[in-house]
Order: sequence, then C-alpha cells, then structure tokens
Amino acid sequence: MSEAVEAKGPKVPPSFPPKSPPPQKKPVEPPRPQPAAKPKSITGVPARLVVAGRRAKVLAFRADRWAAKKAAAQAALAVAEWDHPLLDEHDFLKTVHGLVNTAVAAGGKRVSVHLADEDDKILVMTLNHRSDERDDVGTVPAEVAALRTVAACGAHVDHDGHAWWALLDALPRPQKHLG
Repeated sequence: MSEAVEAKGPKVPPSFPPKSPPPQKKPVEPPRPQPAAKPKSITGVPARLVVAGRRAKVLAFRADRWAAKKAAAQAALAVAEWDHPLLDEHDFLKTVHGLVNTAVAAGGKRVSVHLADEDDKILVMTLNHRSDERDDVGTVPAEVAALRTVAACGAHVDHDGHAWWALLDALPRPQKHLG
C-alpha cells in the first residue's frame, strides 16, 4: 500500500496558468435607477412648498370643529419662537381661527396652516386640500379682513386645494385718531 501512495508523488503547482472560467452567457445587469424618494413630512402634509430665506412652519389638523382652536394655539407657539414682540396676539389668533374655520367649512378631511415671516410681516395661509371642480372658494371672512394688523388677505384655488391667506404686520400701524 505504501508503494501506491509514493507513486502519486508530491503535489506540485502546474507550470502553466489555470484556465479562466468561461464568460457568463448573460451579462450582469447594472442596478436599475431608483425613483427619487419624496421628502416625508412629520405633519403628513407633502413637502411641495419650499420657502427660502425666511422662517416657516406647517401645521396639519383633521378638519373638525376643534381644528381652529388647536391651530390657533399651535400657531401662536410657533410664531412666539420668531421673536416678534410687537405682534398683536389677539389679531393673530383671530386670523388663524377665522381662516381655519373657513377652510373646515369648505370641506375636506384635513386642514393645514402654513406660517412664514419676513421683514416684520407674518403670512398665515390655510389649505383644505380638497381639489374639486369648484373654482369659487369664497372670500376671507370679514372679521379677519377688518383686523387692524391685517395688511392684505385673499383666497384662491391651488393644486393642493382651496387656500385662504392673510398677511399681518408684526409692527402694528399706529391707530388713526379722529378729531
């Protein structure tokens, strides 16, 4: 038995290069490009609006009878961080409350409140996210338009639904004196 083992001899590496494996029949496909992921929002509202050069905040609520009260409270907290000490808080709260009530009354399942500031002005915009055939969104409530610090206001139909907005002076205009 020992003779059979000796006949094989020691293993020696071949003196020629080993054969390379044959090429694959089907070439390897490069990875397919993945579609760009849509930015996710904490509020559930898709991030379509990009605001640059100013502070902004988006708040979202279910369109129910408590939405206006919740929106006014959360909007006041958000704007308080922006340091506008001369902002008329009563006018601001009444604006948010009135615009959100209008958006809820116009229909839809949710309402979003968009806040932004620039140059001592604060924009409050509400959307009801209801895109239907109706182009008439109505107007901004008269009690909002009549507020002393509301510099401008309006309503329009957007691709995201019906929108109502008001621009408030964070530095209130002096009251006119009669006399």
